[in-house]
Amino acid sequence: MAVIEDTAPETRRASAPPGPRRQAPLLVRILRDRTVLLFALPGMLVLIAFQYYPLLGNVIAFQDFQPYLGIDESLWSGFRNFSVLISNDPAFLNALRNTLILTLIQAVLVFPLPIVLALILNSLMSNRMRQIVQSILYLPHFLSWVIVVAVFQQMLGGSGLVNSFLRSHGMATLDIIGNADLFRALLTSQVIWKDTGWATILFLAVLAGIDKALYEAASVDGASRFRQMLHVTLPGMRPIIILLFILQLGSSLTVGFEQIILQQAAVGVDASEVLDTYVYNEGIAGGQWGTAAAVGLAKSVVGLILVLTANKIAHAFGEQGVYKA
Repeated sequence: MAVIEDTAPETRRASAPPGPRRQAPLLVRILRDRTVLLFALPGMLVLIAFQYYPLLGNVIAFQDFQPYLGIDESLWSGFRNFSVLISNDPAFLNALRNTLILTLIQAVLVFPLPIVLALILNSLMSNRMRQIVQSILYLPHFLSWVIVVAVFQQMLGGSGLVNSFLRSHGMATLDIIGNADLFRALLTSQVIWKDTGWATILFLAVLAGIDKALYEAASVDGASRFRQMLHVTLPGMRPIIILLFILQLGSSLTVGFEQIILQQAAVGVDASEVLDTYVYNEGIAGGQWGTAAAVGLAKSVVGLILVLTANKIAHAFGEQGVYKA
């Protein structure tokens, strides 16, 4: 009985869960990780100089900014520049409408395509064929928008390959490039051609990490390949799908400034103006610096709110999202 009483405290101490580890002081961690921090320092400086420091320029949104006076000498105007957001300015409303339509198209059509493509490549092709197809699909991502727009013009323009072929065979030509009614479809097809193949990289990496034993167990239980995709593949891909969707919401109102500005002259402002081109046309071209900065700042705030909201929803469904709660 005495032996039991003597050893019981030791048994309890051995079975007790370990307490939280104390984190080393900041200076100790900096000295310990100094090599890694030195390697990261150039990237941090570039990020600060070209991403965070320019954020101070948002003060222009609250000023009657004049370039020859600078930020220090320009008069303050309060929230007057933000009045365009609640006014009936036709140019702003047109840009907002086009932006929302393109955002909806990209969320509904463009975002799911890399997922579908990754599933097809993963299930229908051998490893060698998959690598060849991936290499072909990735190439357009490395082309600039100038080249992409030029390629589409050479293919679909009035004197492009398609119309030249139709004309030589006595058939009616297609009016695609420069057609305002088809401009959104043209933009969407360009985005799909350029970025869909590249976006499949992350999804293919996730598919490669799904435990094959799960597929074997599902097959033993009599699940078809379609049901395996529903109950094994898609749940395995759900965290990365939610993460990428949240990140896309942050830039959902940014629908491709360079791509659109290169083609805006061909279709006109009414069909092509979005918030980014509105900021450029009003601010740099039109000299309305304060109004343009106010619209850009409001767009960034809306993107931040969308990311935070979507992240909260992800937590409610048990996913980590962009950051932990």
